[in-house]
Amino acid sequence: MPDPIFADARLAAIYDALDPDRSDLEPYLALAAELGARRVLDVGCGTGTLALLLAARGLDVIGVDPAAASLDVARAKPGSEHVRWIDGDATDLPPPAVDLATMTANVAQAIVEPGDWAGTLAGVHDALRPVGHLVFETRVPAARAWERWNRAASEARTEIAGVGPVRSWVELIDVALPLVTFRWTFAFVADGAVLTSDSTLRFRERDEVEADLQAAGFVVEDVRDAPDRPGEEFVFVARR
Repeated sequence: MPDPIFADARLAAIYDALDPDRSDLEPYLALAAELGARRVLDVGCGTGTLALLLAARGLDVIGVDPAAASLDVARAKPGSEHVRWIDGDATDLPPPAVDLATMTANVAQAIVEPGDWAGTLAGVHDALRPVGHLVFETRVPAARAWERWNRAASEARTEIAGVGPVRSWVELIDVALPLVTFRWTFAFVADGAVLTSDSTLRFRERDEVEADLQAAGFVVEDVRDAPDRPGEEFVFVARR
C-alpha cells in the first residue's frame, strides 16, 4: 500500500508545495535526450512532475502509480491530458513498448519486499522495447542518509495557497538494515489537524542491485553519481 503522504488526499494535495525544488529531475530529462527516447514510462510517477516535464518536450509519456490521490493531483495539472495515467504498479502494465522507464526519488527503495522488487523489474523489462533502458536512483548505504533524518534538521513552516501555513518535520523510527523507517508529521496551523506518514526504505548495495537487474534480464550499462548529490546516490542505467 502507498504511504499516506502519497495516498491521503489532503497530504497529496500539498506534496508539491512542500518540495518545490525538483532540480533532481533535470538529469532524467537529460538522459531521455541522451538515449533518444520518444516514449517514456514513469514508474511511481506520484503527482506527475517528471511525466509532465517530459510530455512538455513532446515525448509520449505513461505515468503509473498505486496512489490514487497522487494521480488525482497529477490529472488536475495543466498539460495532464498529454500523459496516460495508470492507477497501479509495474506489474499492471499493458505492453506499451517504451524506449525508457524511470524510477525517480525514493521509488526504487520504497519497494522493500524482494518479491515486489523482482516483479517490478520484470514488469518494466516486459514494457521496454528491445534495447530500451531503465534508469533509476537509489541511496548509497555507506552515506548513512538516515542519520540526518531528525526534527532539528528538517522542521519547516510552509505557506501554501488555499491551505495556510503547514509545519512539517521528519523523525527516524527504526534502523534495521537494510530497512530504515521514518515518520513525517504535518501540522496544519489553520485548523490544528496533525497528520503523519510512516515510510520504510530498503538500502541496497550496488552489487545487490546489479545482480537483481541481471536476474531480470537487464544489462547494466552504467552506474553514475547523482550530479546534485555526489557520493550519496547511485544512478543505474540498464538496457533490456
